[in-house]
Amino acid sequence: MSVESPPIQASPRSLREAWMALAGLSAVFLFEMLDNSILNVALPTIGHSLHASTVALQWVTGAYAVVFGGLMLAFGAIADRFGRRRVMLVGLVLLGVASLATAFVTTAEQLIAVRVVMGVAAAMTTPGSMALAFRLFEADSLRVRAMTVISTVGMAGLALGPTAGGLVLAIAPWQVLLLVNVPIAGLAILGIRAGIAADDPADLHRDPVDVPGAVLGTATVLLALAAPTLFVNEGAGSWMPWLAAAAAVVAAILFVRRQLSARYPLLDLRLVARPLVSSGLAYKAASGLATAGLGYLVTLQLQLAWGWSPTLAAIGMLPQVVVLLAGGRFVNPFVERVGLDRAAWLSASAVVLGLAVYALMNSFGYVWVALALVIEAAGMRVVGAVAGVNVLRGLPKNRSTIGAALVDTATEVTSAVGIAVTGTILAALFTGSIATSNWSARQTTQFQTAATLSGLVLTVVAAALVGWAILRMRGTSDEPESL
Repeated sequence: MSVESPPIQASPRSLREAWMALAGLSAVFLFEMLDNSILNVALPTIGHSLHASTVALQWVTGAYAVVFGGLMLAFGAIADRFGRRRVMLVGLVLLGVASLATAFVTTAEQLIAVRVVMGVAAAMTTPGSMALAFRLFEADSLRVRAMTVISTVGMAGLALGPTAGGLVLAIAPWQVLLLVNVPIAGLAILGIRAGIAADDPADLHRDPVDVPGAVLGTATVLLALAAPTLFVNEGAGSWMPWLAAAAAVVAAILFVRRQLSARYPLLDLRLVARPLVSSGLAYKAASGLATAGLGYLVTLQLQLAWGWSPTLAAIGMLPQVVVLLAGGRFVNPFVERVGLDRAAWLSASAVVLGLAVYALMNSFGYVWVALALVIEAAGMRVVGAVAGVNVLRGLPKNRSTIGAALVDTATEVTSAVGIAVTGTILAALFTGSIATSNWSARQTTQFQTAATLSGLVLTVVAAALVGWAILRMRGTSDEPESL
């Protein structure tokens, strides 16, 4: 006797009615945010346990990030064709299996292979969490609230991950940090199976998969993520980062040409050009640039330029953590007051303003650094939910997952670019090794100059993206729905 799929359910009228689904989707986002943050604290322990080199340890985290970012577009397109719920459940099973395999790892190469599989699982699940949360509700007010709940859980994992990881390492082997993904995946599977109905065929499409487009799109993102890392690690004087950057540009051109000529493109560029979609992606890109640059610079300044201990530096980041965790309760009232479109550009502008405050005022003491972190976090708390909702509002129902994948990809790529720009300017202006302690007065001055210059460069680029997005929405008929 065949097992029937869950019937298509009416749209929930409140978050409480959808608590099972939200629990499952929040668990997915928790995995994404918790994974790297909780693992970073264990890298020295992993290196000692597996006799891993520095390069191998970099790939333990890097392999996951590159695979995750590179495959999101492809799996987003697949989910829109074959079912978002189905693809997510398969990805969660893969996550659980890969996490269990950690218990049997004995070499760094094996751990890297496990991390690659986990990156594949993340690419299958993360865009679907936003798409399913969006399609779960009909009212934009509930969509924003759902995104806020899910992101709050993720932010908690990001903020508490390093502390939790340190406590676990004091009493248990490092493998436990990845084995924790098993119960998280189990919770997500239970919540999604019980709380989200099977995909409505009317919300999917049956166009053939654009395999060449998927290959070119994946190659573009992979190279775009690899090139900034090479600029930081190898320096602008090496040929490797320039080759990777040139290859990324060539792959991007070929991808666009393929999408314009294909009968069934992986990504319909006419949809991306819609004002709501293109402006939402620009807001996320601007936020990614500013957030990555600010986080990187503040970390270096507190621990290296000012000589703070890791514990004191963590305390110094608390203003940002507090705003990210506590700010969720203010997101919905703010959006209800100003509307989705205005909330998007105001919050993205706040993120950029935070970086500008840091770039201009960080030499005047910690108070200004803390203020920059607070402004940036307040903007991130809103733009993280609102920009994604706007992108999905601008797309047909049968393209929602690839839209969510675009949002995540924009954030991943621009974050990598932000760190690369900052790292390249630092490498050009700073003499000696930046990782050493006890800087000379000259090195401190050089860092100050580089931090100001890189901060201002990223501020100008991010502000230009926000300005372009505002102009893109002006005079269009894509007005925000009333909340």
